[in-house]
Amino acid sequence: MNENTKILTIQDISCFGQCSITVALPVISAFGIETAILPSAVLSTHTSGFTDFTVRDLTEDLPEIRKHWEKEGISFDAIYTGFIASAEQLDYIKDIIDSRLNSEGLVFVDPAMADHGEFYNGFDQEFADKMGELCKLGDFILPNTTEACFILHKPWKEEFTKEEMLEMANELSEFTKRYVILKGDTHKENELGMIVLDKKESTCEFVYNDKIDYVSHGTGDVFASAFVGSTMIGKSPTEAAKVAGEFTKKAIEKTIGDENHKYGVKFEQVIPELYDLL
Repeated sequence: MNENTKILTIQDISCFGQCSITVALPVISAFGIETAILPSAVLSTHTSGFTDFTVRDLTEDLPEIRKHWEKEGISFDAIYTGFIASAEQLDYIKDIIDSRLNSEGLVFVDPAMADHGEFYNGFDQEFADKMGELCKLGDFILPNTTEACFILHKPWKEEFTKEEMLEMANELSEFTKRYVILKGDTHKENELGMIVLDKKESTCEFVYNDKIDYVSHGTGDVFASAFVGSTMIGKSPTEAAKVAGEFTKKAIEKTIGDENHKYGVKFEQVIPELYDLL
């Protein structure tokens, strides 16, 4: 990374609720990286735990923004995708990657569409199949086990054995240019793990953090943003996974006990600790 490195993140803006762009922009910027945004939609709040939220779909804006960037000669050293509002947007995003990513640039795909065995509101298997095609453009893909199962057309369950996790990671290697970061390994009693697979080097490593019995919206975005930032400043994928996992764990710890804060985690309070984690 140099001082002129630029990342584009493509995902929604939830005006209230700590997720998507409101996580990605401050976290990646904290690594000293210029971060541009391309909103897929604008929501009054995120969709978990809130009712009657407003949504403005920005699909029609995406190609016009790309055209303007082309005219201005704006390009990026990395593109990181998160929550995408529709299958139609996935085609526009492929065009943006093709035209606005620098020749040696990296693509990070977080296929944010499902968790705990269920699709998020508005998504289905057809969308998952198209998301799988977007993943194939990624140098890094970061699914949880639910998203992995939908991409692979496999049944999801609460617990996977270590061998099943390895099998799933290997199958996902067909959906990435190089790296699979598969989140959600729970076969150890007091630790939560992930697999870091490098298909070019034929390596596969487990990374663990202390397990915390707490479920919150937005932790996947916190993890992915910290992973992207760590990778872009030169950390190996395994090192980046460790940093991102610890950063997410600390954000959860800051949130536990606040009964009025169920809509996300207090990642902002942990940003000053990023330098120690690195």
